[in-house]
Amino acid sequence: MVTLSKRVQSVSLSANAAARQLTRQLKEQGVDILDLTTGEPDLDTPAHIRQAAVAAMEAGETRYTPTNGTTPLRKAVLAKLKNENQLDYELAQICIANGAKQIIFNAFAATLNEGDEVIVPVPYWPTFPDSVRFNGGEAVLLACPLEQEYKLQPQQLAQAITAKTRWLVLNNPGNPSGMVYSADELTALATVLRDHPDVLIMLDELYEHILFDGREHISLLHVAPDLADRILLVGGVSKTYAMTGWRIGFGAGPKALIDAMVVVQSQNSSGASAISQAAAVAAYNGGLDFLPPQRTAYQDRRDAIMALLKPVQEIDVLNPDGAFFIFCRCAGLLGKTRPDGQKIESEQDVMNYLLESGVSGVAGSAYGLSPYFRLSIATDIETVREAGRRIAQACAVLK
Repeated sequence: MVTLSKRVQSVSLSANAAARQLTRQLKEQGVDILDLTTGEPDLDTPAHIRQAAVAAMEAGETRYTPTNGTTPLRKAVLAKLKNENQLDYELAQICIANGAKQIIFNAFAATLNEGDEVIVPVPYWPTFPDSVRFNGGEAVLLACPLEQEYKLQPQQLAQAITAKTRWLVLNNPGNPSGMVYSADELTALATVLRDHPDVLIMLDELYEHILFDGREHISLLHVAPDLADRILLVGGVSKTYAMTGWRIGFGAGPKALIDAMVVVQSQNSSGASAISQAAAVAAYNGGLDFLPPQRTAYQDRRDAIMALLKPVQEIDVLNPDGAFFIFCRCAGLLGKTRPDGQKIESEQDVMNYLLESGVSGVAGSAYGLSPYFRLSIATDIETVREAGRRIAQACAVLK
């Protein structure tokens, strides 16, 4: 008999992965399902990046890499932060991992003791609370519903900080909400944080370049540079460069924290793939000329589905400012009766009904808020538009 650790029993399998797996199974059975589950760009990795990977293989760059990342990639990240973000770091403050998810895990593993608290605004990316729990910490979940645009408020933060608080997690732009903090909102949060110098701040800015309506990315580091000595900036190539499968993320922060994270990684995976790192160098050094049409494509998809969802009275939805998700509150569907006579009584009933109507999304409970659901628009515009039609039609026939 296998006895599992309390640690692994405190976390769960990714709800995103589970929803996508179910969708694939249904498709294989011939069911007409539109898959809006996964936050993965439908675009190909740009050609120059793929060519750099081939060149690296041909040059024999197929061996172990330094645990903290190759020097060329760390230098490329350094230049990216300087040129794109106007942020100054030293090389020793940069580390590379097997995706941004590992950066997050390493940071918590390196800093949390049993019972330490990490403040996580809700809705959240599920990795945040699960990674906290896996590393012995307690996730303090602060509900930030639609009425406050899914954003953490300064008074919430001030009231939640205790002597046990070790971290605040700030995801900007947000997954699953797509909301973006303004400079004033970040400044207000910084004012609270200055009163608590022992609280570290994790900034997940993976969707920094996927912004709509002419927005420019603003980081907490821009409005509060005095907090830099306790901020870990988390980034990577997966979203901007359509490189989800290459598994490259970076962390930029205080040297003592980065050094500790590298120690953790040295025992759980060692360095990231040499070939992937060579490709990431090409990504960061290759410029962002491809970005404007990519942004336009995502915004067109957002506008297309929002035009169909906003008139649906039973669904409440805000225009996302960035990322590629639509987060819908579906409380208005509860208590309704389906054409087959079944009553919709829960969030899961909503998800089942949408699935039977030909649209697959992810339940809001996966992100800490119910009753909600998330739709990904990281797919072609016709699929996005048809999904919106199907949802609107499914809601229209309820009684």
